[in-house]
Amino acid sequence: MEVLISILRFIGVLFLVIMMFNIMIVVHEWGHFLAGRWRGLHIDRFQIWFGKPIWKKTYNGVQYGLGSIPAGGFVSLPQMAPMESIEGKVDGETPKKQLPPITPLDKIIVAFAGPLFSFLLAVVFAVIVWVVKKPVTESVGTTTIGHVEAESPAERAGLKPGDLITFVDGQKVERFQGMESSIMWTIISSTNQNIEVDFVRPDAGEMSVIVERPAEATPKKVEGSWFRQAWNYVSARPALRTIGIYPQISPVVGRVMDNSPAKIAGLHTGDIIKTIDGTGVVSTGDVRNFNWEVGKTFPLTYLRKDKIYETEITPRVPEVGGTKALIGVEWDMDGIRTLVRENPVTQVLNSVKSIVKTLQAVFSPKSDVKAGHLSGPVGIMGLYYDLFQHTDGWRLALWFSVLLNVNLAILNLMPFPVLDGGHIVMSTVEWVSRRPIPFKFLEIVQTAFVLLLLGFMAFVTLKDVGDRIPNGDPIAETAKFLPLEK
Repeated sequence: MEVLISILRFIGVLFLVIMMFNIMIVVHEWGHFLAGRWRGLHIDRFQIWFGKPIWKKTYNGVQYGLGSIPAGGFVSLPQMAPMESIEGKVDGETPKKQLPPITPLDKIIVAFAGPLFSFLLAVVFAVIVWVVKKPVTESVGTTTIGHVEAESPAERAGLKPGDLITFVDGQKVERFQGMESSIMWTIISSTNQNIEVDFVRPDAGEMSVIVERPAEATPKKVEGSWFRQAWNYVSARPALRTIGIYPQISPVVGRVMDNSPAKIAGLHTGDIIKTIDGTGVVSTGDVRNFNWEVGKTFPLTYLRKDKIYETEITPRVPEVGGTKALIGVEWDMDGIRTLVRENPVTQVLNSVKSIVKTLQAVFSPKSDVKAGHLSGPVGIMGLYYDLFQHTDGWRLALWFSVLLNVNLAILNLMPFPVLDGGHIVMSTVEWVSRRPIPFKFLEIVQTAFVLLLLGFMAFVTLKDVGDRIPNGDPIAETAKFLPLEK
């Protein structure tokens, strides 16, 4: 029965993911479609996803279809630019020589309509998020250090758990993670080797230290077969230079391992550990670093639905792959979530800032952020799937849709052929020069950039798949507890 419920849940979540993803594609392409109708352009085809159609139907002279490659979509407008290399040919397509020419202004309006509709959809999602509220995690809402890695640059500089960071690189920070005024992004995107960190220590007041970042990021070492190492080489994302600090996050139980001490003690997903053996704990690091002893029973209190409960827990070494005493809990790395009502304008503006900062970092030679950190359709759909796993997953998905639609609008306005921005640039050149760009030239340029786009899509898809299958092993190698003998 549990297996059937899991399968049905997977199918339901997958349906929601596909629906959310396709709504954005349909709305963007619908903008082109409506603008084309308005300006009197000939429309051959309206298709969601690329590749050979697995379903198609002609209505009022337009072939509507669903492609076989789940990435993107398009409206075939032969008067705009030659796109057969990516869109394919349409049955009964009208020869281009028989179609009347259109003005550069028509082309600009039709090209701009797609990003405009994506932006308007982002505004719609932002208004919905404003109504239903947005979940904010502790990792976003805090600037307090919860854990410092041993022998890290932060530890060598003297940073400690409990320090409240106020400025990084001279920039005021308001959250640990995220893009806007965050500690992690300021560190990652910094072009400086030495980073100044200002903070407040509870027992010492305001302080400042200089943290030296590693000259190069340290990639994760992979052991195993040649296949695993080769897979890791092509699919792993480039490592980012960090200083070894993590946010203070409440010890919220994310998952309880089967047959574990936590399972025996009655802990459930969502429980918040408050005390261990009479000692208060405020972060996951406090629980991890607690002096657990094998065979010793510790009193433990936890918060569940605003009520404090007491239990006892006896840690032990996992029977499979274990090396030290554990209680068998995987933590929710988001910690406690709170619902906030954020102004729609603020949401959209923050999304614009996020994509602009990302592009600046990707194109900056001194930044750690590279093209290998970007995601394609597979990664986006995977992230949607992860978001829907949370209790407030639908709220998180709505919030992410604001960011994604703004990104879709801005990226499509970039001045590269194939993209809407490229059509606008070429139409502007045609308008200024008062002569059409040679068809053969357009065809060559479009085909070249289609190949580059497909290559880039394949590149980021490898990274996206690598995120889902770490080091080529679909089964994570984790410690396991076996049932205790009665």
